Amino acid sequence: MARYKDYNYDQMRMIPVSYAKQILPGSFEHSLSWLVDEELDLSVYDQHYCNDDGGRPAYDPRLLLKVVVLAYSKGITGSRRIESLCRENITFMALSADLQPDHSTVADFISRSPEAIADLFSQIVLMCDELDLIGKDMFAIDGCKLPSNAAKEWSGTHAELNKKRQKIDRAVCRMLQRHRETDSAECQPEIIEREREQIKKLRAASRKIKRFLESESERTGVSGSVVKSNITDNESAKMKTSHGVIQGYTGVAAVDNSYQVVVHAEAYGQGQEHGLIKPVLEGIRETFKESDNKTKRALKKTKITTDAGYHNETTLDYLEDEGIDAYIADTGYRARDPRFKDHKATKERNRRKAKARFTQAEFSIDRDKRTCRCPAGNVMWLKAKRARIGHHWFIQFQAYESDCANCGMRKRCLRSDQQKTPRQINVALDITAERKASVIERMKRKIDSVQGRHIYSQRLGTVEPVFGHISDAIGIKRFSLRTKRKVDGQWKLMMMLHNILKIHRYGWEDS
Repeated sequence: MARYKDYNYDQMRMIPVSYAKQILPGSFEHSLSWLVDEELDLSVYDQHYCNDDGGRPAYDPRLLLKVVVLAYSKGITGSRRIESLCRENITFMALSADLQPDHSTVADFISRSPEAIADLFSQIVLMCDELDLIGKDMFAIDGCKLPSNAAKEWSGTHAELNKKRQKIDRAVCRMLQRHRETDSAECQPEIIEREREQIKKLRAASRKIKRFLESESERTGVSGSVVKSNITDNESAKMKTSHGVIQGYTGVAAVDNSYQVVVHAEAYGQGQEHGLIKPVLEGIRETFKESDNKTKRALKKTKITTDAGYHNETTLDYLEDEGIDAYIADTGYRARDPRFKDHKATKERNRRKAKARFTQAEFSIDRDKRTCRCPAGNVMWLKAKRARIGHHWFIQFQAYESDCANCGMRKRCLRSDQQKTPRQINVALDITAERKASVIERMKRKIDSVQGRHIYSQRLGTVEPVFGHISDAIGIKRFSLRTKRKVDGQWKLMMMLHNILKIHRYGWEDS
C-alpha cells in the first residue's frame, strides 16, 4: 500500500526577510534603484504636494517611480496589477519598502504628471550621453501606431455621428412601440426587463452623442480636410496598421544608431507622419540645450534618416534651410534600387482587369525612330513628340480609330467595351527642368547614391528594434490612458524604460 508524507496547514513558520538584500547587485531593479536615488532629480514632483503644515504624508515619488518602471519592464501597465504585485511579489515589496501603495495612487502618479515624466526622460537621455551611449552619428526617426483607451466604434465625422444617433433613436422608438402593442399580451417578465435595460443604454448613448456634437467642433487633419472625431478621446485618431484599423496614437521616436538610445519621444494623435520632422528635431535640441558646446557641435553634424512617411516638399525645404544632413526615402525608392528589382511586382491599379489588359511593355516602341506598334501589329500614329503631364515629359502614340474599332483584341486593350477613343500610350522621357532643380529630386539623387544607400540602410536596424523591444519583448502593446497629454507622458515613460535598460546593460561596463 502506498505511503505519503503527512502535511498539516495548521502551522506557522516565521521567515526573516531583509528588503535591502532582495535588491541584488547586478539586477535591473538594483540599477533602477541606484539611478532614482543617486542620479535623478525628482524635485519637479514637489509642486504636486501641499502638505507641509498638515495633512497625510504622501508616498515618495522615488518609491512610486521605481515600482512603476519595474512593472512596465515586465509588460504590466495596469494600476491594480501593480498594487497586487506590491502586496505579493517580494521584489516589488522590497522596492516599495512594503508600503503597498494602492491602485489609485499608482494610477494618479502616472496620469497626472506627464510633464514630470518628460523631465525625467530628458535627464536619462543626458545621462546616456555622459556614459558615451549616444554616438550622435545618425538619428533614425520613425513612428509606432498603438491603440489607446478609446473604441473606434465611437469614431466618425459629425454627419456620421449624427446619423448614428438618429439610428439609435429609431431603434428606441421601435422597441417602445412593440412594448405598447404587447401590453395586453402575455410576456415573460425577464424579457421585458432586459428590453427596458437595453432602451436605457440606447438612450444614454444617444445623449452622449448629442452632448459631444453640441460641445465639440469638427476635427480637421494636417491638410485641413475633415477627419473622424472620437467621442471617448477626440485627440486620438483612427489609423490603418498592418494589424487592421485601430483607434490610437502614433508614438514617434528618434533613435541613435550606436546603442539604440531614444533621444526624443512624443505621441501624436494622427496617422500621417507628414510634418512631424520639425517638432522632433526641435525636441532633440530642447533635450540637449544645456549640454556643452562639444555636444552641440556634434549634433549639427548628425545625420537624420526617416522612411517615406515623412517625405514631402515642405519637410525637405525645412531640412535644407536648417542645414541638416537628412536622408529621407520617397515612395519610389525601392523601385529604383536594383537590388529589389525582382522583389515584388508592381500591382495594377485596376485589379479586376489587370490580367486582361495589355501593358505598355507589350507594345513595340522605338524611341529613336518615334514609332509604335500595338500587340495586334497595327501602326500607331505619333500624337505628341513631347507632352507635359505634371512634372514629366512624355512621347505619346495613339491608335487609329479604324484599327481599334475592328480589332479582335479590343477587350484586352481598352478599359471597357464602351470606350470610344482608341488606345493611347504615354512613354516617359524625362522630368521637367524645374522638377530637376527641386528639393525632391535633389533628395532622390542624394539617397540613390552609394553613400546615401549605405547610410539609409542603417535606419531599419536602428529604430525598428526599439518598437519590437517595447511591444514584443516587454509586451506593452497599447496605451492605457486618454488625451494626447497623458498618452505622451506614457510614451515617454516607455522610452525612458528602454533607455534605463540600455544603461543597465552597457552603462556600467567601465565602472
